[in-house]
Amino acid sequence: MKVKKIYASSFAKLDSSVLVGGGTDETARFQAVLDEAGDEVGIHLIMDGAALVTQLKLYSNTTIECLNKDCGFYQVAQTNNCLITTGIWDYHEIKTRNIQLLGGTYHQNGQNQEHDNPHVVHTTKRDLKNEFNKHYVHGIEFYGVENVLIRDVTVRDFRCYAIMVGCFKNVTIDQVWLDLPYGTKGNQDGFHFWGPGQFLTVLNSGGQVGDDIINVGPDEGDKFSSITDVLIDGIFVNDGEQAVRLLSRGTGRLDRVTIRNVSGSYRSYGFYIDPWFVDSDLGNFGNIFIENVDLQAMKNTYEYHPPVLFSIGGNIECLTLKNIRHHNSYDNRTLIEIGLPFYDTHPERYHHYEMPGEQKIQNIIIDGLTVTEQPGEPENTDYIVVHDKIETMVLKNVLVLKNQEENGTLLKLAPKGEIGTLITESIHTKGLKTVIENEEQIKHKI
Repeated sequence: MKVKKIYASSFAKLDSSVLVGGGTDETARFQAVLDEAGDEVGIHLIMDGAALVTQLKLYSNTTIECLNKDCGFYQVAQTNNCLITTGIWDYHEIKTRNIQLLGGTYHQNGQNQEHDNPHVVHTTKRDLKNEFNKHYVHGIEFYGVENVLIRDVTVRDFRCYAIMVGCFKNVTIDQVWLDLPYGTKGNQDGFHFWGPGQFLTVLNSGGQVGDDIINVGPDEGDKFSSITDVLIDGIFVNDGEQAVRLLSRGTGRLDRVTIRNVSGSYRSYGFYIDPWFVDSDLGNFGNIFIENVDLQAMKNTYEYHPPVLFSIGGNIECLTLKNIRHHNSYDNRTLIEIGLPFYDTHPERYHHYEMPGEQKIQNIIIDGLTVTEQPGEPENTDYIVVHDKIETMVLKNVLVLKNQEENGTLLKLAPKGEIGTLITESIHTKGLKTVIENEEQIKHKI
């Protein structure tokens, strides 16, 4: 294969700015160069400046390398479409291979783009609150891709999701920062992934978002695709609305997932692990492992559900939470709620709520939970609340240190809550009033 290395300044005017825009629309010149890439010819485009464009479409064997963070692209106002995308979209078959975005800033000018575009053609319905004919305006959007690397990139002022990838194999996102300098406008996810997909790696990335910073939702779009073999290591949440969402709504399976080292601050929900959509399938979660979480709770913005660090529900084979830390409480939000799988379900009315199907939560392992609270911080927190049936729950290496009058509950079973077998080991508390509330709803204790 022949690879052409081309400097942008050799064919286009680089008279824009990745911070404030302006300049000459050079879309046609850039697209003509990018159109040369394919199975037999590769394009290595070097951005040695900043360009104003509407949208650029990439094909197999394309690399865009920016020499520093002041190099890159600024999107023309009212383009109302993604800034960078694959030239061929396919939701269920890989059509594009070997794409790299290295360095630079991709500024979508989201303050001047519409939230969605009904005229974008796509091949599958999105069952998102009946918005069947709308396509969201994302920053970078790839469908049907293999061997993708996005490294050392800043995505700035994105309108909806910063990066959306669907139907993929071997995707790596490394040191990507999300920047919303003008504040949030809602529904601004960071990294969003749809199945079918395998081998996804997200490393040392984060920033500010107006919704969840990362969403892995295998069957969110079609109710049957799966995503497996996921490593997310190093997520930094900069005052985000939510942190991590794992979503399985139908028969598509989310399996072999490791998430570790999540830190920063969030307002409403730390982790949402559930079907989200209200239907009878209730998802298909395999083995999920989450380790080393230290998220500072802030005042919640969303009100459709009480704020929570972990909300867990649906059909789950095994979920392990390890080394979860909680300190400097903003309010007495529950840390881990289990069995409330839907966005419009409030705990106080759950015992009157009829599920559309029966969820099967097999194994929940909490190995390492540290809570420290000082005088003046909110009291009477129910740290772990079980709202539905769990077959086996392991609770070990728990340390609760409260420099307050005795208050709070470590494990509470709500009216519908039930644990088949509870295994406990090495639980130490100071200043905690109740270790287990409604203990009679546990069949066996070890």
